[in-house]
Amino acid sequence: MFSGAMTAIITPFRDGKIDYEGLDKIVDFQLSNGITALVPCGSTGESATLSHDEHVEVIRFVVKAVNGRVPIIAGSGSNSTAEAISLTRRAKEAGADAALLISPYYNKPTQEGIFQHYKAIAEQTQFPLIVYNIPGRTGSKIEATTIARLAEIEHIVGLKEATGSLDEVQEVARRCGDRLEIYSGDDSLTLPVMAAGGRGVISVVSNILPKQSSEVTAACARGDFAAARALHFRMLPLIRALFLETNPIPIKAALAMMGYCRDELRLPLLSMTAAGREQLRAVMREWKLGSIV
Repeated sequence: MFSGAMTAIITPFRDGKIDYEGLDKIVDFQLSNGITALVPCGSTGESATLSHDEHVEVIRFVVKAVNGRVPIIAGSGSNSTAEAISLTRRAKEAGADAALLISPYYNKPTQEGIFQHYKAIAEQTQFPLIVYNIPGRTGSKIEATTIARLAEIEHIVGLKEATGSLDEVQEVARRCGDRLEIYSGDDSLTLPVMAAGGRGVISVVSNILPKQSSEVTAACARGDFAAARALHFRMLPLIRALFLETNPIPIKAALAMMGYCRDELRLPLLSMTAAGREQLRAVMREWKLGSIV
């Protein structure tokens, strides 16, 4: 259903409130540079510190701004199944095309509990769902055997794979075949994930390099891995700089340097440290991004 470079967009703030003018500029920048889908209210969008009403307002705003030009995949995950069902229903009502749901965090459910969590959401929302496996944040890894079971459920259409393990990617691809679309959840692994059969990436770096991110995934999709490899390797130093500190701290700093938003986050996240910012700025200069000199 979805493929290519899909941007997990930030949520810009101004004086503690959502900066919709800045969000509109960000959406326009993405759409004018070939991005194939937008993902609001994910980890990069600071969903953990948005109220439920803000969460839905952001999705609704992005849906309206995009006006059908690309799909909207709304973050709607929670460690509470009932809450995830409610958020997913509200995302559906707001006009999103699909939902991205992080695996349940903190609770540390069993594999059967994870399976029943996603099964309940799929059955009760009747909405395309992308499972998000990122144990580094959740403490709750979804095993390949569980993912293969989830692939049998109607409405579960994809997996955002962010375990950091290419062995895991291959095992999921081997078990699921064409029953589940796999998307890289790590920009640094987009190339090998797509070589293993992945359909694209849900990306952080595409917030500032949407055109280049789109070119990498397009080259992979047509089998031109030489071209994809050359551009991917060129992007790697910037990708690494964007993860010097917890995402989305560096990407929001980068977009602020480019004039798209304020460098404002909600506690407990803080703006990037001076040392990290200087490293990021040095790499951004090589790309001549925005007003960076």
